Amino acid sequence: MSDEKELFDRDPDMSFSDFDIGKAKDPAKVLKRLFKSATHEKGRLIVVLCSVIIYTVLSIAAPWYSAELVNMLWESIKACRETGEVFCITWQNSGMQILILATLYFGSWVFSTLQAFLMASFSERICLGLRMQMSGKLNRLMLAYYDQHKIGEVLTHFTNDLDRLSEVMQNGLLKFLTSIGMIAGSLVIMLRFNWIMTLIFMGFMGLSMLITSIFSKSMFTKAEKRQEKMSAVTCMVEEYYTGHIIIKSFGREKISSEEMHRVNDELAKATEQADFVMNAVNPAIRLVNRIGQVIIAVVAGYFLIGGKLTVGAFQAFFQYLNQSAEPLTQASYILNSMQSAIASAERVFNMLDEVEISSETEHTEALNHVRGEVSFSHVRFGYTSEKELMKDISFTVKPSQKVAIVGSTGAGKTTLINLLMRFYEINSGRITLDGVDISSMTRKELRSHFGMVLQDTWLFGGTIAENIAYGKPDATIDEIKEAAKAARVHHFVCTMSDGYNTVLDNDAVKGSYSRLPVWCFAIPPFSFLTKQLQALIPALSMRLTVQ
Repeated sequence: MSDEKELFDRDPDMSFSDFDIGKAKDPAKVLKRLFKSATHEKGRLIVVLCSVIIYTVLSIAAPWYSAELVNMLWESIKACRETGEVFCITWQNSGMQILILATLYFGSWVFSTLQAFLMASFSERICLGLRMQMSGKLNRLMLAYYDQHKIGEVLTHFTNDLDRLSEVMQNGLLKFLTSIGMIAGSLVIMLRFNWIMTLIFMGFMGLSMLITSIFSKSMFTKAEKRQEKMSAVTCMVEEYYTGHIIIKSFGREKISSEEMHRVNDELAKATEQADFVMNAVNPAIRLVNRIGQVIIAVVAGYFLIGGKLTVGAFQAFFQYLNQSAEPLTQASYILNSMQSAIASAERVFNMLDEVEISSETEHTEALNHVRGEVSFSHVRFGYTSEKELMKDISFTVKPSQKVAIVGSTGAGKTTLINLLMRFYEINSGRITLDGVDISSMTRKELRSHFGMVLQDTWLFGGTIAENIAYGKPDATIDEIKEAAKAARVHHFVCTMSDGYNTVLDNDAVKGSYSRLPVWCFAIPPFSFLTKQLQALIPALSMRLTVQ
C-alpha cells in the first residue's frame, strides 16, 4: 500500500464496532429489500407458508381430538367394568378414532419436515444470491473502499453476516411463524377447556417471559462483546499472517505474540460470559414453568374430582400447555436473533450500495501503436473531498524517456501511478496517453499497456508460465520466453526440471522466485519499478522503465 494512503487509514486504536451485532437502523426497509430479493423464490415461500398453516392446524387439532378419544375410551372402560365385560379396542370401538389421531400426528410431522426442508433451501438460495452479488460487487468497488475497510471486515460480511442471516431464516423465522399460530390456537382451546387454569398458565408464562427478557438483554450485550472480540482476532490474524515477514524483520515476534494472546484471552473471557448467560437462562425458566405446571396440575385435579373437567380435557390441556410454553419462553430469543439477522442483512446491503467505479464511456478509444508519451495537465486529486493531495499537477514524459519520481513519505508518488492506471478518478484536469485522454479508454484497454511492480511480491498458485502471462493470458509460449529473456531469468527457469511448467507454492516469494513479478510485465510497453527493484536488478532498469 502506498505511503500516502496510510495517512487516511483508520486509527489502529479504533474499536471494532463495525462488527457489532446491534439493531438495524431501518428494519422495515431492510425487510422489504430482503423479500424483494426473494421474488424468484416466491413459489417456494408460498409452499412454506401453506405448510406452516397446515402444520399449525394439525398440531392444534390433534390434542383436541385426543381429548374426545380419551373421553370415549374412558366411558367405554367404565361401562365394561360395570357390566363385567372385557374391554377391547375394535374398529367400531375407538379403532377408527385412534387411526384418525395417528393420521393427524403423522400429517403434522410430514408438514413440519416439509417446511423445514423448503425453508432451508429457500434461505440458502437467498444467501447464495446475495453472496454472488457481493462477489461481483468486489470487482466493481472503488479502491478507496478497500483503503477504508479492513480485509477482516469484508470477510465478515461474506461469512458471519450471511451465516447468521441463513440460520435465522431457517430456524428463527420458521419458529416465529409457527409460534404465532400455535400460541393463539392453543390459548383459544385452553380457554374453552377451563379459563381459570388458562389464566394461571398465562400468569406464569408472563413471569417466564419477563425473566427471559432480562436474561436476553444481558445475553445480547455479552454476545455483542464476543462478536467484537471475535472480529478483532480475525483482523489481527489476517494482518499478522500477511505481514509475518515485516514482523520478523523488525524483531517484533514476541510483541506480536503477546498481543495475539491478549486478544485471544479477551475473546475467551467474552465467550465464557456469553455462554454462561445463555446456558443459565433455560434452567431458570424451566424451573418457573415446572412450578406453574405443578400448580395447574393441582387445580386441574380439583376440577377433575369435582366433575368440572373431563379426563380427556385434563390430558389435552397439558399438551396445549407444553405446545405454548416453549415458544413463549423463547420469544425474546427469537426476536433478538431476528433483529441481529436484520442488522446483518443491513450491513450486506450497505456493502452492495457502496459507490462503484464509474461506468465506461460509450465511445471508447484504443491505442493501436503505443509511442509512450504520458502527460498530466492541471490535475487535481484528493482521497477525500475535504482534503486535496494534488493541486494543479502538470508534466509530460516523452517517449523513450526514463523518469524517476522522488519524494518524501506521503508526497504522492504512488498516487501518480494510481491515477495513471485509473485506480482512482481525478477531481479535475486531464491525463493523456499518446495524446488520448485516458478517461475515454476502457480500464482494460488502458491497463493492458502497463506493467507495475511494487515492494510487495504477489504470486499465484500455478506454473511459472501462467504467472509470467498473468497480465496477458493469451500470450504464446514464445512470448513468455521472450519476456523471461528480457528479464534475464530464462536460464534460471531452464535449470528447473519442469522448466516453465514448474508449479509455484507459498514458498515462491522467497529467493529467486521473488523476481517473478518482474518477468510478468516484460511484455507491456509501459513499466513501473520501485527504487528497491531498480537497485536490485540494475540490468532491467533500462528495459523496464518507460520506453
